[in-house]
Amino acid sequence: MKAIDRKILALTVPSVIANITTPLLGLVDTAITGHLDNETYLAAIAVGSSLFNMLYWLFGFLRMGTSGMTAIATGQDDSASKSLLLYRGLLIGGTIGLLMIILSPMLGKLLVGFIDADLETSELSLRYFSIVIWGAPAVLCTYVLTGWFLGQQSSRLPMVISITINVINISISPALTFGLDMKLDGVATGTLVAQWAGVAMGLMLCRRYHPGRIKLKKLFETSSLLHYFRVNSDILLRTACLIAVTVWFTRAGARQGDTILAVNALLMQLFILFSYMVDGFAYAGEALIGKYTGGSDHELLKQSVRALLKWGFWSAIAYSLLYFTAGEWILSILTDSRELLNVSKEYIFWAVTIPLAGFLAFIWDGIYIGCTATRGQLVAMAIAMAVFFNLYFSLTPLLGNHGLWLAFIAYLLSRGIAQTLLWPRFDPGRRQQSL
Repeated sequence: MKAIDRKILALTVPSVIANITTPLLGLVDTAITGHLDNETYLAAIAVGSSLFNMLYWLFGFLRMGTSGMTAIATGQDDSASKSLLLYRGLLIGGTIGLLMIILSPMLGKLLVGFIDADLETSELSLRYFSIVIWGAPAVLCTYVLTGWFLGQQSSRLPMVISITINVINISISPALTFGLDMKLDGVATGTLVAQWAGVAMGLMLCRRYHPGRIKLKKLFETSSLLHYFRVNSDILLRTACLIAVTVWFTRAGARQGDTILAVNALLMQLFILFSYMVDGFAYAGEALIGKYTGGSDHELLKQSVRALLKWGFWSAIAYSLLYFTAGEWILSILTDSRELLNVSKEYIFWAVTIPLAGFLAFIWDGIYIGCTATRGQLVAMAIAMAVFFNLYFSLTPLLGNHGLWLAFIAYLLSRGIAQTLLWPRFDPGRRQQSL
């Protein structure tokens, strides 16, 4: 095995372990509500989870931007910049989280209303939202800590945080839901407690790096602040495009009734499971590409790009085979409903195609973030979003839910292709040679 492959795996394996456990928050919630006596609970969790995905993904720059910039500072051996990135990120993440709590009554009604589910599903979704929103500061600060650790070439500490969150959630949620008969409130409360436990663990682990003290005025220094917001504004807009596609996907399912909404939610768990797995390689890309960009080591940067794409491809092959052979069995773990399982058989083919269609997009995301070439990410995502909506409005009147899934698969594929074609323009090695 080549040295670069060993470096990738050293970063990837802990990230994969962490990322495989990360969707357990959604999987546990889905599995618990899937075993309750009312299918509306499962639909409500699908809507509620979609709302939080929308909100938290919008602020995903707190992790991605922190990761890329910290990795570059690591390559430059700049301890002061790393400390500054940590404190600035935590301040911004905590502030945004508090604002979300303050605005939650209005925000919850607005978002639930946009999904346009039936009355009972909407009311249950709003109740779930009103409880879990109190974890917003914890979630956003955990994003910052995860990115900061990864930027310093450590994927083990984010793994510890993720495992902490999920062990607590798996322990508490079933006890509250079934033991105390709290039903949906138990699922929401278990998730909330787990989120705060995660950020507490992250802050304790942060002390291992002994971040230096930073004067308050340094946090608002114009030049570094402008660079911070330039990188993160691209990620924010890119994420807004991603959210538009994801929320529309959920909304389009909801308008076809609770059964299709629930089936799409089950199948999307397979997408989430794959995406978090392949993101393990993307996170390795963020760390290594950032480090080699900061250290101007263009040969290792080039080797890393090739190796990351290779690992992504073989991972996609493995997951497609898994879903082809065991996809129905995985869905049967998530729900006892025979109706949902029977209907899902009609659409499971699309879940099989997700890994092959999507691996390029995820791997390139890590590469672009690592060298902070975030404008390329934004352009590729805008192209992919246009592909999705064009196909959705063209095909769903004819094909129904199959048209929705076809548009989604095309969106993933076009996103990866666009980033591949744009890379020569944003490759740090080529840019440096041109200068």
